[in-house]
Amino acid sequence: MTQLVKLTVLLLLILRGGIAVHAQAIDIQKVHPLNWYVGVLNPNLQILIYGKNISASKVSLKPYAGVSLQKVHTVENPNYLFLDLTIDKTAQAGALQFVFSKNGETLTRSYELKNRSAKPQGLSSSDLVYLIMPDRFANGDPSNDRFTNLKDTLCDRTAHSLRHGGDLKGVIDHLDYLNDLGATALWLTPVLENNMSVTSSDGRTYSSYHGYAFTDHYQVDPRLGGNETYLQFTKAVHAKGLKVVQDAVYNHCGSDHWFFKDLPMRDWVNQWDTYTSSSHRNQTLLDPYASFAEKKLMSDGWFVRSMPDLNQRNPYLATYLIQHAIWSTEYFGIDAWRIDTYMYCDLEFMNRCNQALMDEFPNIFMFGESWVGSVLNQAYFVRNNLNLPFKSNQLGGCDFQVCNAIKEALTTKVQWNEGGANKLFQTLAQDFVYQDATKNVIFFENHDTDRFLHSINNDAQKFKMAMVWLLTLRGIPQIYYGTEIGMNKSRQRSDGDVREDFMGGWSEDKVNKFTEGGRTNLENTYFDIVKKLANYRKQSKALTEGKMMQFGPRDGVYVYFRYTNNEKVMIITNTNDKEKTIKTDFCNEILRGGQTVRNVLTDEKFSDLNAIKIPAGESWVLEVK
Repeated sequence: MTQLVKLTVLLLLILRGGIAVHAQAIDIQKVHPLNWYVGVLNPNLQILIYGKNISASKVSLKPYAGVSLQKVHTVENPNYLFLDLTIDKTAQAGALQFVFSKNGETLTRSYELKNRSAKPQGLSSSDLVYLIMPDRFANGDPSNDRFTNLKDTLCDRTAHSLRHGGDLKGVIDHLDYLNDLGATALWLTPVLENNMSVTSSDGRTYSSYHGYAFTDHYQVDPRLGGNETYLQFTKAVHAKGLKVVQDAVYNHCGSDHWFFKDLPMRDWVNQWDTYTSSSHRNQTLLDPYASFAEKKLMSDGWFVRSMPDLNQRNPYLATYLIQHAIWSTEYFGIDAWRIDTYMYCDLEFMNRCNQALMDEFPNIFMFGESWVGSVLNQAYFVRNNLNLPFKSNQLGGCDFQVCNAIKEALTTKVQWNEGGANKLFQTLAQDFVYQDATKNVIFFENHDTDRFLHSINNDAQKFKMAMVWLLTLRGIPQIYYGTEIGMNKSRQRSDGDVREDFMGGWSEDKVNKFTEGGRTNLENTYFDIVKKLANYRKQSKALTEGKMMQFGPRDGVYVYFRYTNNEKVMIITNTNDKEKTIKTDFCNEILRGGQTVRNVLTDEKFSDLNAIKIPAGESWVLEVK
């Protein structure tokens, strides 16, 4: 049968009703953002519509006071539409009605505009940030440990690389513990959906339990409790007087992200002819001699194969990410953002995103992860005093330089002006490069590093010294869950080793480290140091708001002051393995004569500061009256 005859027969069958012909139904699968808000300063909203061949639909907006549909964008992929709206300041909360029509069929879709209510508190040097990986902290709801409709159905606490079942309810259940410890803000590693397939490498199976491989920006992972539980979490945290820090990832997504599986357009991600990893050479971004190719390799190379590198220069993606940040802040009530892999993002985009958040939420705070090797490189990614073509507007950053300096101060020997506490002194002496160094978040361990105690050979005195520095230096201190009970693993085998479970967070645990009775004597020693300092810090204006004056280490003894017009705290640390006597005349400028002194950690009081004998490895925090 010829092709013409076949077509003729088919036409006759259709005309006689032998074959039923149906127009393809209008299929809308996703609408992002999920809703929007009246009173947003930026009147422009771009809504992403996703559905099978949705671009063939005509879209109109039923009349709504103060809202107009400006343009409907089609892109390379027919499964996407982008709707540009203007929402002026006269618009009221309510439901917009979009009408989609195609092949004689119409579909009306509601879209809610809500009133704004979020009032972010931000972060300041008055805070103590407590970092939690929810999957490893506490399991408050075992019913959400596994979902058969997700790609990863595994949950096994014996495997460091798999999910363990911790969730948001588990954190809610222990807010009193965190309050008692002295924390004021909770930073959770990402809570968004990571519906990633498990992978295998080196004989191990790996889950995306850490949260850094998003597969849907508008859904909290159901294994953590979903959107509703995250709302309950933020409300419960605020009710306890604590703050919420959300972990943002703009640089990449998970390879199972729904929009990566069906890209809106090719340049939604950074494309290479073959898989290309980032060079991780941050120096190229500020090197005046760097080639364009070197800069591109750093910024556009993928972080890892399973995390596609997003192209924030794509205007549709940039708007999508910025609107998501605003929506999340408003919807969940976020106080601050920690930004993952900050230096790998397009930095002009980051300035735009930061500014959009600061415009809408004047008290919001952002600090990013830029894991670099020098103070100058670190300063490049925050507000700084450097005369360079690019100027970052990021408020603060994760202070890896102070982190490294604390470790070096406790693990190297003093050699005149090198080693030991000299490293910490010299690092802080470079604060002139920052517009405001007090906005840097200081730490000595996190979820990507060895446990600090492992780095110092489980030395309790050195732990105490490091904690004294952390909670009395300038900046916003951050501790990692389990720091306070002396968790001490290395990540040499795998990252999972430094992301161990907090014992007592699971009903089957035989000990409960959240209680004094469940901790060993040594663990209670660590806990008591953190609690004593953290709670003293809360009421000390000198430590939370004061200026700093430091003195170059003398024979391994490091002295500095935090002070206001009305308060003064003197910190003395002896990094030596023998007692030292120091005369304090070198700091008469700030001591100014006879003083009454109380050791904050021991409550011991004494009045003679002319010659101080400080035992080997000892750390003193002296309240000077």
